[in-house]
Amino acid sequence: MERYLTRTDIAARLGLKPSTIASYAKKGMLPPPDALVGLGQRGTYGWLPETVDAWQAARPRAGRRHRAARESR
Repeated sequence: MERYLTRTDIAARLGLKPSTIASYAKKGMLPPPDALVGLGQRGTYGWLPETVDAWQAARPRAGRRHRAARESR
């Protein structure tokens, strides 16, 4: 059986607040979900752990952005 992560699970896995993940979702910053469980308003998205890990590894970090800006000057 496949196990999927909810937004709350993603927050816990990454050490972030659920509200941060909700904000990312609202802004379209999360990877596409791997599953949708349920229909309509009660549907819940799910992500495979490897999807979340790959997304996290590819995300720019604040330090990377600042370093890149300094290097381009």
